[in-house]
Amino acid sequence: MIQNGAANLYQNADFVDSLNVFPVPDGDTGTNMNLTMTSGSKEATKATADSVSDVASVFARGLLMGARGNSGVILSQLFRGFSKSIEGKQTIDTKEFADALQKGVDTAYKAVMKPVEGTILTVARETAVAAIAQSETTTDLLELMRGIVESSKVSLEGTPDLLPVLKEVGVVDSGGQGLVCIYEGFLATLEGKELEKPHAPVMEALVEAEHHKSAQSFMSTEEIHYGYCTEIMVRFQEDKLADAPFSEEDFRNELSEFGDSLLVVADEELLKVHVHVETPGDVINKGQKFGELVAVKIENMRQQHSTILDEEGVNHVTAPTAPKTKTKAKSALVTVAMGEGISELFKSLGVSIVIEGGQTMNPSTEDIVKAIEDAHADHVYVYPNNSNIIMAAEQAASVATCGVTVVKSKTVPQGLAATIVYNPEATVEENERHMMDAIGAVKSGQITYAVRDTSIDGVEIKKDDHMAIAEKQIVATDHSSLGAAKKLVDTLVTEDDEIVTILFGEGVTQDEVDELVAYIESVNPEAEVEVHDGKQPLYSYILSVE
Repeated sequence: MIQNGAANLYQNADFVDSLNVFPVPDGDTGTNMNLTMTSGSKEATKATADSVSDVASVFARGLLMGARGNSGVILSQLFRGFSKSIEGKQTIDTKEFADALQKGVDTAYKAVMKPVEGTILTVARETAVAAIAQSETTTDLLELMRGIVESSKVSLEGTPDLLPVLKEVGVVDSGGQGLVCIYEGFLATLEGKELEKPHAPVMEALVEAEHHKSAQSFMSTEEIHYGYCTEIMVRFQEDKLADAPFSEEDFRNELSEFGDSLLVVADEELLKVHVHVETPGDVINKGQKFGELVAVKIENMRQQHSTILDEEGVNHVTAPTAPKTKTKAKSALVTVAMGEGISELFKSLGVSIVIEGGQTMNPSTEDIVKAIEDAHADHVYVYPNNSNIIMAAEQAASVATCGVTVVKSKTVPQGLAATIVYNPEATVEENERHMMDAIGAVKSGQITYAVRDTSIDGVEIKKDDHMAIAEKQIVATDHSSLGAAKKLVDTLVTEDDEIVTILFGEGVTQDEVDELVAYIESVNPEAEVEVHDGKQPLYSYILSVE
C-alpha cells in the first residue's frame, strides 16, 4: 500500500503543484509531499519486520526525517499519529484502521499552530470521520478503502467553499489533492492493481548518468565551473509555439552555451531540461519561450560537493592521526537561503551554517537536523526565512540533541534583521525577544513572475507578468520587473522609513538597479539605500524596509 501510495503521488506531483493558489514559479506542494512520501516509502521498504505496527513506525520515521514544507510536515504528522494508534499490533481490522486515521488527524491538528480549514487538514479530518462511521458496518478493508477514497474526493471538492481564495482562483486545495492521490494508491494495492510506472524516471536515470560522468570524486570544489544543477519542466503552449517554434536540436545547442551536463527531453506536451549552469534564471527564461513553467529544481553543487568531501574525509581517516576536536560554541546561527550573494551576506553577519534552499527546494527535517548538529553549539538559533519551512524547522528542533530556538522568520529580510541583533553573550530568552522585535520592525517585499492567468484579492494577473508581493499579498503587476519593483516601493516605503535594502537577483542589470535606487530616493530622500547582489533565481528583487 505504501509503495503504491508513493507511486501515485509521484505520478501526480506536477498536477498537485499546479493547484497552488499563488501563480508564482515555485508552487511546490506536490514536490514537497512527493519528496516526503518518497522518504517514508524508502524507509518502509527497508523494514524487515512483518507486523503492521513495525512497518508503520518505520514509515512514520522516514516521513518525519524527509518532511519538506508545511504540506510534507502535516503529511508526516498524519501518519505519525496513525502509527502511534496501532503501536504493538500485528494486524489491524477496519475499525482500528479508521481509528488510526482519526488519531493521525488529531496529531496533525496539534502540530499546526493555527489550523486552516479548506486544506489537507480538512480532507484528512472529514475522511477519517466518514471512515469511522463506515467501519461500524463493514469488516472488509477493501470496501472501507473505497469509501475512504470516495469521501476524500467529496471533501476535496468542498475545499473552495471553506477557503475563499481557492474559489476565487478556481482550484481545490493542493495538499488535499496530494492526500487523495495517496489514498488512491492505497486502494490500487487492495484491488490488486499495479500503477503504471511514470515516464519521469527516464529523465532521472539520464541525469544520474550525467552526474556520474561529470562529478569525479577526485576533483576539488573550486574546480566546479558551473555551480547550479538546474532542472525545469515546461508544458508547451500553442500561442507561444506560434511565435517561437520549438526545435529540440536548436534548443539544445542554445543551452549548451550556458553550461554542461545538458539533457533536453521533449514530447508533444512537455519539455524537460537538466543542465549545470551559473545562472539558472537564464535557463528558466529560455524555457518559458515555449510554454508554461510547471516545475523548477535548483541545487547548489558546490555546497553538495563540499559536504560529500567532508563525509568521505571522515570515512577515510586512518588510525595514527589523532582526531581534531572542535570547541563547542555557546550558541550558533543556522539559516536557510537561496542565492550565493544572500548566503554570503548571512555568513558575513556571523551565521555558521547556511542551508541552500527556500522556494522550489524546501530543506527536509533531516537537512535542518544535520545543519544544527554541524553548527556544534550548546544552543542553535534557526532562521527558516520562509513560512513553508517553519514547521520542518520545528520538527528538526524536536529531535536535535542540543538546545534549539526556531526564530519564525518568514522572509529573507526578516532573517537578516534577526541576525543583526543576535548577541552571543545574551541569554536565549533575551536573544529570542530581540530577534522577534527586529522581525516585527521590518517590511518585506519581492518581485517574481506569474506562471498562469488568475485573479487574487482583486488584482488581475496575466501569465508572465511581474508581480509585486508585499509580505504575502500580491499588490501590483507590471510587464517588467523594474516597473513592478517601483510599484512595490510605492506600497512599502513611507517618509518615516530609514533604511531600504535591495537584494537583486539573476538577470537584473546594474542600470536597472541604479534606476530603482533613484526611484526610492525620490520617494524618500532621507532614506539610506543599501544594495547587494543576492544572485537569487526566480525573484528579481527582494526589498527590506526598516
